[in-house]
Amino acid sequence: MHELINSWVGVVSLIGFVLAYTLVIFEEKLHLRKSKPVILIGCILWALIAFYEATHGGGHAEEHVKDLLEEIAELFFFILVAMTYINTLQERLVFESLKSWLIKKGFSYRSLFWITGIITFFLSSVADNLTSALLMATVVSAVSSNRSYIVPSFVNIIVAANAGGAWSPFGDITTLMVWTAHKVDTLQFMYIFIPSAVNWFVPAFIMFFFLPKGKPEGSIVSVKMKPGARRTIFLGFLTIATAVSFHQFLNLPPFLGMMTGLGFLMFLGWHLKRNHANKTTEDQFNIFRKIERAEFDTLLFFFGIIIAVGALQYIGYLALLSHSLYGGLGNTTANTAVGVISAVVDNIPVMFAVLQMDPNMGLGQWLLITLTAGTGGSLLSIGSAAGVAVMGVRRDLYTFAAHLKWTFAVALGYIASIGMWWLLLRNF
Repeated sequence: MHELINSWVGVVSLIGFVLAYTLVIFEEKLHLRKSKPVILIGCILWALIAFYEATHGGGHAEEHVKDLLEEIAELFFFILVAMTYINTLQERLVFESLKSWLIKKGFSYRSLFWITGIITFFLSSVADNLTSALLMATVVSAVSSNRSYIVPSFVNIIVAANAGGAWSPFGDITTLMVWTAHKVDTLQFMYIFIPSAVNWFVPAFIMFFFLPKGKPEGSIVSVKMKPGARRTIFLGFLTIATAVSFHQFLNLPPFLGMMTGLGFLMFLGWHLKRNHANKTTEDQFNIFRKIERAEFDTLLFFFGIIIAVGALQYIGYLALLSHSLYGGLGNTTANTAVGVISAVVDNIPVMFAVLQMDPNMGLGQWLLITLTAGTGGSLLSIGSAAGVAVMGVRRDLYTFAAHLKWTFAVALGYIASIGMWWLLLRNF
């Protein structure tokens, strides 16, 4: 592949990828969905590679693309089902009901800070970190407009969402990628539960002392869940159990278990629709509307990134990077650095690049890269999907600069979590 690196294709491909990813970084300013540039550049890169091979003879681009397609399909369907369940739970008012309950209880600022953080940490291990962070951020925003409460609470929620997603194969796309690549087994993710908890607790403990005392005014608003909500929650956990069972006991891809769960949800939707045929449109259930509401920008971004990074790997850039990064710095330093990089660059392409490099690492190091890639994005507000989403809740109060004031606390948590990993797992 060194021939491709030194050719015009290698140079043009690298420049094109950098330009496309620059557009992704400035998504909010340009109002350009992140999926658009990566899909375009990913397909163009493979067209250039195929053209070069056709004119110079040899090559096996087609076979490599087909291998990438298998990876894309497995993760695409897995994430689609997860998003459909989240959309169904939202439509059945499960999250709204939780939000109204928290607000009605009249907790103090400091109590609500810990409650929302803890809920986010555990919720993001089964739901995605973006949804968990967005839900808790709306709770915090609905309670009060006090800046000294809003900003540290938002930072707390983002850190909790990213840290909570790191110790479960279902908590984040990056952990899902590591899981489906068979680098870490299902129960082995629990080994980084304590480092993940430390990652969240340290900055939370620091910020706690800067929170205002007293409590906001309570709310009398009460939201009841729609029919079928509890059954949907049950099916959601059953679907996760099915995916794990397919993977662990039947040696089948986890997405088959997720698609089985989607089938269960479809039949529940049919049952609810029959039983509520005479109710208003708002009360009726349409499973295909829930699928339509899946975040296809994220799904297509995921496709584009895998295709584009796969092209760079085929050319030979990732082997070069792996040699200089992991060969030069060592696994622990390299994996720690990758986490810091993910504060600027989305952790999906970062993790996929590491998986494609496939450095020679034991379980402990794969757990470390899972931890750092998942939590490094908390260092900046733009470093993770959770952070970007929360920025949209209260743009007037929570900004990039507002988050930056607490980066020192987040960084201490990041360092402490790596220290905890070193104490517990460095010899794995």
